[in-house]
Amino acid sequence: MIKVAILTVSDKGSRGERVDTTSVAIKEVLDPNLYEVVETKIVPDEIEDIKCELIRFCDDLKVDLVLTNGGTGFSRRDVTPEATLAVIEKIVPGIPEAMRAKSLEITPKAMLSRAVAGIRKGTLIINLPGSPKGAVENLNVVLPALKHGIEILKGEASECARKDD
Repeated sequence: MIKVAILTVSDKGSRGERVDTTSVAIKEVLDPNLYEVVETKIVPDEIEDIKCELIRFCDDLKVDLVLTNGGTGFSRRDVTPEATLAVIEKIVPGIPEAMRAKSLEITPKAMLSRAVAGIRKGTLIINLPGSPKGAVENLNVVLPALKHGIEILKGEASECARKDD
């Protein structure tokens, strides 16, 4: 089982002024036979709050995958990528590159995403958009490779390429 934590970054959501439908949509996409969502949390668009939760998920809960949603745009309050970059040890540029490339087929606004992905200790962190539709579309782009990437991260797999890939 791949242990997952979902972090929603939303000022309104953290104050109870908006219902978090994005984490629900993310959970629905994850195959329950492969992924176990161990925690969901909502924090305001504050870099220190985001960093604290990312560190807690990675270091204390030791989840395999953290999926953030929200805070990846151009607004002054959008700081999820900066918080993520502050806590990761390795950047994984291919994940957001793939998400943006596929999303550009849907909307030119995809190029405005500042999402990042990276590794902290044994955890992969991926920033997703804040909208349920955008989060699901982006997650579906990377899901086919996630299991293998996390197996490598956990030391359970080593071969990246097979003849039939």
